[in-house]
Amino acid sequence: MLWPRPMSKLSPTEIATNVRRRRTFAIISHPDAGKTTLTEKLLLFSGAIQIAGSVKARKASRHATSDWMEIEKQRGISVASSVMQMEYRGCVINLLDTPGHQDFSEDTYRVLTAVDAALMVIDAGNGVEPQTRRLLQVCRARSTPILTFVNKMDREVQEPLALMGEIERELGMEVVPFTWPVGMGKRFHGVMDLREQRMRVFQPGEDRNRDNDEIIEGIDNSLYAQRFGVEYEHARHDIELLRDAAPLFDEKQFLLGHQTPMFFGSAINNFGVREALDALVDLAPAPGSRMALQREVAPDEAKFSGVVFKIQANMDPAHRDRIAFVRVASGHFERGMKLKVVRSGKELRPNTVVSFLSQRRELLDEAFAGDIIGIPNHGVLQLGDTLTEGECLQFTGLPFFAPEMFRAVEVADPLRTKQLKAGLTQLGEEGAIQVFRPAAGSALLLGAVGQLQFEVVAHRLEHEYGCKARVQPSRYQVARWVSCDEADGGAKELQRFIDGNAHRVAYDAVDAPTVLVEYAPELRAIEANWPKIRFHAMREHAGLVFQRQVSV
Repeated sequence: MLWPRPMSKLSPTEIATNVRRRRTFAIISHPDAGKTTLTEKLLLFSGAIQIAGSVKARKASRHATSDWMEIEKQRGISVASSVMQMEYRGCVINLLDTPGHQDFSEDTYRVLTAVDAALMVIDAGNGVEPQTRRLLQVCRARSTPILTFVNKMDREVQEPLALMGEIERELGMEVVPFTWPVGMGKRFHGVMDLREQRMRVFQPGEDRNRDNDEIIEGIDNSLYAQRFGVEYEHARHDIELLRDAAPLFDEKQFLLGHQTPMFFGSAINNFGVREALDALVDLAPAPGSRMALQREVAPDEAKFSGVVFKIQANMDPAHRDRIAFVRVASGHFERGMKLKVVRSGKELRPNTVVSFLSQRRELLDEAFAGDIIGIPNHGVLQLGDTLTEGECLQFTGLPFFAPEMFRAVEVADPLRTKQLKAGLTQLGEEGAIQVFRPAAGSALLLGAVGQLQFEVVAHRLEHEYGCKARVQPSRYQVARWVSCDEADGGAKELQRFIDGNAHRVAYDAVDAPTVLVEYAPELRAIEANWPKIRFHAMREHAGLVFQRQVSV
C-alpha cells in the first residue's frame, strides 16, 4: 500500500522560481512537414534520448518516441498527441507533439489550450499548407506565441525570401529571420546564425547528437566565398536585403502572436535543431495566468489547480489503463495530496501520478504550473474537468465540435458486445471519436471530423479491446447539441423537446443531448418549430455549451 507522503510547504518565492523554469509548447504542422521527426531530434539534443527513432520506415526496429500506438508505427503517422518532459539548460520543457492530419484536429485544438507557445514546422518545398493555416488560426485566437522552423532545406525547395514572403502574406504575421540558409538541396552548406553572427556548417547525419559541428565566426568571413562560392554570394545578398527590410525582433509583438522568429534546417539530419531549441528556452514565455469562469488564476499561487485536457486509454495495453493528462495551472502539486474534482465534488488522493516521455512514464513527486502530469483514471475524470485543493473553479476553452461524418457501429461477434461497449465508452471519454447513444434504439453511432478517425477506432477496437466491429454508413449528416435557458422553461422545455424528437436525439459521452438530422434544411425547420431551444455547434464540457461557430 502507498501511504500518503508528508506535504511540504514551499514559499511563494520558491514556487515562482520553479514556474519561471517551465516552458510548455506544442509542435504543429501540416502532415508530412517533418513535425514528428523534429520532435524526436529535440529530444535527442536535450539529452532525453540517445538515439533517434525512425518515423517513416514501417519495418524499422526503431520508431519515433512520440509515435507509440501500433497503428502509428504501421502507418508512419501521428494519430494521438504525445507528451514529453525533458530538462535543457536549466529549464523543464514540456513538449507536446500533435497529430498533423486534419481528421485529428480536435485533439490538436485541445492540446493547444494547454500550452504557452507553439513551434510551427513548414515544409520548405510546399510552403504554407491548408492545415498550417487552420492551426495558426487556433493559435492566433488564443494569442499563442509562435516560432517557425522551415524544414527540409537539404532538398530542392523554394527560395528563402519567397518562403518568408509567403508566410507573412498567408499567415498575416511579421517574420523575423534568426537564421538564414546558405544553399539548398545537394548544395546546402549550412545556416547563418544572424543573432550570433556565425555560420554552422551542414553535415548530414541522422540519428545521433554530435558535438563537433564546424562553426565559422563572423558574417563576412573571407572563408565563405572560398568554400561555398555562388551559394554564399546568393545568401549574402539576401542577408543584406534583410538588414534593411526585415523587422527587428519585438518581444511584445512575439508574445501577442503577431511576430514569429524563423529558423531554417533539416530535422532528419539533426541540422538547425539546436538553434530552435535554444530559442524556445530564450524566447518562449514561462507559464502565465489562466482564466477560470470565477476569476483569473496566477501560476505562482500557493494553492494547486489544474485542468484535464486529454484522456488516453491503453497507453499500457497490458494493464488496460486510462490516463488523464492534467495541465498544472497554479501552485505546487505533490503526490498524495488531496484534490477535488470540481464538476462532481469527488475527492482524489492520487499516489501514482506520472510524468511522460511519450509512452514511457516516471513516477513524479511534485509539479508546478506548466507541467503536464498523468493521473490514472477509471471514469472519475472527464475532459475539461478542473482539479483544485477545494476552491470551486472552472477553467474554460476546452472545446468539442459537432461531428461532420457519422457511422453506425455493430460488433461482428455478438458475444463481444460487452467489449465493444467498454471500448467505445473509453474511446469516447478520451475524445478519439464522439460516441452517441440514441434515445430510441440500441445501435451506437460514431461521429467524427474525418474518415481516418473511423479507421483508427476500428483498428483500436480490434487490437486493444479484442472485438472486431462493423462500421457502416449512417443517414445522419448534421449534429447539434441542444439546451434551453432557465428563462425559457429550462429543464422542462428541454425534456419536452427530447420526448418530441426521440427518434433523432442521442446522448454523447457526458450525456449531453444532441439532435441528429440528415440535411441542413431539416435542422432549420426544427429550429423554427422550437424557438426556445438553443442549438450549438460546439460545447466545452457537460452542462456548459456555446453557440459560437469555430472552424477547425
